[in-house]
Amino acid sequence: MGETNQKSGSPQQQQPLLTPYKMGNFSLSHRVVLAPLTRMRSYGHIAQPHAVLFYSQRTSPGGLLISEATGVSDTSIGYPNVPGIWTKEQIEGWKPIVNAVHEKGGIFFCQIWHSGRVSDYCEDKPVGGEFQIDGTKAPAYPAPRRLATEEIKQVVNDFAVAARNAMEAGFDGVEIHGANGYIIDQFLKDQVNDRTDHYGGTMENRCRFAFEVVEAVAKEIGADRVGLRLSPFADYNDCPDSNPEALGLYMAQELNKYGILYCHVIEPRMITQFEAHDTHNSVLPMRKAFKGTFMVAGGYTQRDGNEVVGNGVHEYTVNEVVANGGAYLVAFGRWFLANPDLPRRFELYAKINK
Repeated sequence: MGETNQKSGSPQQQQPLLTPYKMGNFSLSHRVVLAPLTRMRSYGHIAQPHAVLFYSQRTSPGGLLISEATGVSDTSIGYPNVPGIWTKEQIEGWKPIVNAVHEKGGIFFCQIWHSGRVSDYCEDKPVGGEFQIDGTKAPAYPAPRRLATEEIKQVVNDFAVAARNAMEAGFDGVEIHGANGYIIDQFLKDQVNDRTDHYGGTMENRCRFAFEVVEAVAKEIGADRVGLRLSPFADYNDCPDSNPEALGLYMAQELNKYGILYCHVIEPRMITQFEAHDTHNSVLPMRKAFKGTFMVAGGYTQRDGNEVVGNGVHEYTVNEVVANGGAYLVAFGRWFLANPDLPRRFELYAKINK
């Protein structure tokens, strides 16, 4: 079953999503971005040949794609069969996939990722303890521990090396995963970060790790090839903040010092991972503060609204958001998963698979 998009007015008036956009040195033919989608099909943490089909199907000339989250080290992995990019074999695994995207004229960024306390990595094996899943015994995760201050430098370096490896694999750039309750988000959020050193306490301290990663990656491959994903309003993986508006605005403002290409922000309505919620919060202050390309994601359809706060809450269609400066680019996840030719379907106002 599908949803029919209603056409009214001229395509140019109604389809700013399909207008060209210059993102730094990259010329995009439209503003419909493939969001990073964890697939868990990279056996041995190596991207597999079948991913060529998945990504090439979703490639259009001048379209931007962001890869699934890709681990920066052996300690970064949080789920089974997710890809990495810290070994030569992993780099080689990505090359044919990147080549397939480039052959169809696409622009491909690798999302680099460390899951932090979500990781199932444990130096001491076996892991003690059991818990029940639907009546079945499963090994318990080890209790997470804080990184020692001196260990943080290694994790920062892991991100920089992963970015360099992504360039070797042929990617056009990288997106640093700073969202969804993973390691960077764990430092950012005051309901999780209880450190007492200069990486905890004040907002400046909690954001320090994120900026060290951004700076290291930008120095490694150039700021014009770096994006950062953030979710200040979300509570994914039990990672909330007491003042997400202030956190998001501070991050957006301070990121300008590093001159990175884009900031990719998950909408406040996506407090939890899969369902939209009513909220008075808005990413508009972040959008106004950040000087580079601003990308949004989170529960979008072609018709569904983004909430833009003025004196009150006003509903805009996603196209109106782009046209009115709410964002430059919009990332689609589930819709792109179900509709590999999503930009074309938008163009034709065709039915959309659920």
